[in-house]
Amino acid sequence: MYLNYFGLSDNPFSIAPNPDYLYMSPRHKEALAHLTFGLRESGGFVMLTGEVGTGKTTVSRKLLQQLPDNTQVAMILNPTLSALELLATVCDELGIAYSGPQASLKYFTDLILGKLAANHQAGINTVLMVDEAQHLLPEVLEQLRLLTNLETNREKLLKVVLIGQPELQQLLKRNELRQLAQRITARYHLLPLTSLEVKAYIAHRLSVAHGDVSIFSQSTLKAVHQITGGIPRVINLLCDRALTLSFTKQHAVVKKPIFFAAAEQILGEDVVRQRLHSQRKWHLIGVFLLAIGCGYGLGSLYV
Repeated sequence: MYLNYFGLSDNPFSIAPNPDYLYMSPRHKEALAHLTFGLRESGGFVMLTGEVGTGKTTVSRKLLQQLPDNTQVAMILNPTLSALELLATVCDELGIAYSGPQASLKYFTDLILGKLAANHQAGINTVLMVDEAQHLLPEVLEQLRLLTNLETNREKLLKVVLIGQPELQQLLKRNELRQLAQRITARYHLLPLTSLEVKAYIAHRLSVAHGDVSIFSQSTLKAVHQITGGIPRVINLLCDRALTLSFTKQHAVVKKPIFFAAAEQILGEDVVRQRLHSQRKWHLIGVFLLAIGCGYGLGSLYV
């Protein structure tokens, strides 16, 4: 709707996990480096966690782009499965033929282990990536651990990438999963963007779509971090709506009142009011502490 009006070649704030739009903040670079390092190590598991909308799935897509050509990847996007269903899904992803009537944990496990051995003989690395892994049942996680038991003297024949929300960290602290937790060779928790990173994030996405960050006023850019808390998915939703409202009103620049109106439409008036109040409270606390510090420093001059 607003692309031609603002001179954009594409929607810069789509919430689809497009690696082309991935803004590599220092945190995202660290996350990608940890995953890449972990997959090169001899262990069976690497883990990426973060709050909803921080960019975990987009980082994983970038990781897939960087994997060597001799890598076969199995993707599990819906982990709310039983152990038997998960093994059947892994077979589907790896192109393993199986007979439904013979379905059992041992039957599927033997087929998968045979495929892993064949891939290794052919010089093919095998990676299993599980998104929304916080929904995995403990017995399913244990089944994944058993799949990584097949190994050479130097490495595991299956590498597993677990991607999930912070609840995944708590899940792996359970006593019955301690063996799996010990096999995680790399883990990273992705935090929201800082205020400066939010500005760079918006500028990056606009530049990929052949636009310019000047579409947003400076006061609006500050407000984006204030309202979104630095969560990329929320930034995308609100910026997209703000551009739509600005186009509707024929404004050449997205101004702060328009952005607040967009935020109220998406998040609700109560949420926006609460976040503005919270920011003002911390600002006043900061001013108060600064005043105390200045007073103490000036007072010490007269002692």
